[in-house]
Amino acid sequence: MKDLSHYRRSYEKGELIEGNLPDSPIEMFATWFDQSEETAGAGEVNTMTLSTVSAAGEVHARIVLLKQFSKDGFTFFTNYQSQKARDMEYSKKVCLSFFWPTTERQVIIAGTVAKVPAAESDAYFATRPRASQLGAWASHQSAEVESREALERKLHALEVQYANTEIPRPPHWGGYIVAPDSIEFWQGRPSRLHDRIVYRLENAQWKISRLSP
Repeated sequence: MKDLSHYRRSYEKGELIEGNLPDSPIEMFATWFDQSEETAGAGEVNTMTLSTVSAAGEVHARIVLLKQFSKDGFTFFTNYQSQKARDMEYSKKVCLSFFWPTTERQVIIAGTVAKVPAAESDAYFATRPRASQLGAWASHQSAEVESREALERKLHALEVQYANTEIPRPPHWGGYIVAPDSIEFWQGRPSRLHDRIVYRLENAQWKISRLSP
């Protein structure tokens, strides 16, 4: 057994006071995102955990990258044949979570997921590095693969196939947007008395409440 009980720290970098909160959680998220980006150095602040539930009732979680957000929701891109895609076909209810250690903050977003329009996926795919575009064609995400060598042979064949032409978006690859039903903001505080403020969407309006740490 490896004892991890010595991992302890006191969180003292911020606080959440109701009187200082904006009416919109998206505005709050944008502020926190920018502040974490300023302190994260080379880290990817847009890294988030996507949690889904399968038809068998299994909970799956993995890291994905947030690519845009607005009042409409939070957008990421992936393979439509992946485990996460199969889960999201079964249940549209998902959870996104961010952890920003440099600012001692977490954000947890629960909501409903949907595919973005094809034109939006096309536009984003066109901005990806060429190697990433080829990778989207090469990977049958979440399926078993014979070997690393087999995957690289497939990639090489695609490099030859698209050597002198633009690479189209694969039909099995595109974006999803998560429309939030609730967004919780967690700020680390001393003595483990953390601040937890949650925005819940009720009758098209955001209601703000405080949760016990």
